[in-house]
Amino acid sequence: MSRTINRRGFLKGTLASAALLVAGANLARANKSGQKRAANSEWFMPDEGERHSRTWMAFGASARIWGDDLLPLVQRNLATLARTIAQYEPVSMLVRPRERSIAKGLLGDARNVTLLDCPIDDLWIRDTGPTFLINELNGLAAVDFNFNGWGRKQAHAQDAKVAAFIARQAKVERLRANLVMEGGCIEVDGEGTAIITESCTLNRNRNPSMSKAEFEDELMPLLGLDKIIWLPGIKGRDITDGHTDFYARFARPGVVVAGLEMDPDIHDYDVTRKHLEILQSATDAQGRKLQVLTLESPAKVRPQWEDNEEFAAGYIGYYVCNDAVIMQQFGDRNADEQARTTLARAFPDRKVIQLDMDGIAAGGGSIHCATQQQPA
Repeated sequence: MSRTINRRGFLKGTLASAALLVAGANLARANKSGQKRAANSEWFMPDEGERHSRTWMAFGASARIWGDDLLPLVQRNLATLARTIAQYEPVSMLVRPRERSIAKGLLGDARNVTLLDCPIDDLWIRDTGPTFLINELNGLAAVDFNFNGWGRKQAHAQDAKVAAFIARQAKVERLRANLVMEGGCIEVDGEGTAIITESCTLNRNRNPSMSKAEFEDELMPLLGLDKIIWLPGIKGRDITDGHTDFYARFARPGVVVAGLEMDPDIHDYDVTRKHLEILQSATDAQGRKLQVLTLESPAKVRPQWEDNEEFAAGYIGYYVCNDAVIMQQFGDRNADEQARTTLARAFPDRKVIQLDMDGIAAGGGSIHCATQQQPA
C-alpha cells in the first residue's frame, strides 16, 4: 500500500517546514463578554452526552491520502458508522459530488442519513467541523477554530471551509475564534471544566508565541469555561501532536475515562501514566475530585494490522450519541470486553455498541475523530 500523505505519521518536507508560519493572523476576535453558563445566557460548550439534534460526518477519504488499497475499507467503515448512529439520531454526511453514488450504495436503505455535497479533503470532521455552543435561551452557535491542517502538515484548503459550510447548513451563527485548534483538542464536562493537551494547542505550528495564560484568556470566555486541566501530551509523534480525545474523555461531570497504554515499547506508555497521575489528583470547576476510569490498550490487533505503525489501537475514541455509546473493538477478546464493560459502567443509561473500524484506525484515527455532534 502506498500513501503519499497520511493522517498521523509525522510529515517532513515542505508541509512540515511550513508549520513554523504564523498561524491565525488577522482573525476576528470572538465576543468574550461574560460567557459563563451559570451567570447568564451567553454561549457555553455542552458535554457530548447532552441530547443531539444530529451527528455530522464526512465521506471524505480519498486515494490521494489513504491509498488505493485502504480506501474501500475506510469508506465501508464510514458507512457502517453512519448507519449505526442513524439508529439513534439523524446523520448529515458531507460528500464530494463525484462520490455520492458510492456513499449511497454503501449506506443502502439507511433512512436517517442525509448526504450533502461539499468539497472536502479528508474525513476528520471532529477537527475540521465547528464546535457547537448553546446558551440558556436554547440558542445555538458554531465556533470556527481556523483549521490549518494540524499545523500545516496536510493539504487542507477545502477542509478549512468545512466549519463555515456546516454553520450555514445548520443556520446558526458562526463565531470565528482568535485561536487555531481542532475539536479533538478539547474535552468538556458542560459545567465549566475542560481537559486539554499542551502539546497540540500550545504549539508554534498553531498558536505561535502564545502562553498558557494567554490561551486560557482567549478560550475560556469563548466556551464558558472556568477551569482547564492541562495534560502534557506529546508533540511530533503523530499529525495531531497529541489530541486530548486520544487520552482522556469526560463521561459526565466528575467522571473521566483515561487511556492507559500497556506496551512499554510504545511512546504513549509513559505519558498515559503521567496523565493518569494528573487526573487522579485533579478537581473540576465545581471543586469535585475526579473519579477516573481507565481503558487499557489491547494486547493485540487483527493480524493484518500488526505491522502498521499508524494503527490507533485505543478505546478512548468512542462517540456518545443519543441513548448509545459507539466504540471500537480490535479483535483482542479480553481487552475488547473489558473496555466495553468499563464504558457500560461509565454510561449506565446507554447501550454500548462495539464496531470493527479497523480502516479508520489504520489511518491513526477513531470513531470520535470521524464524528461531530450538534446539540439539540
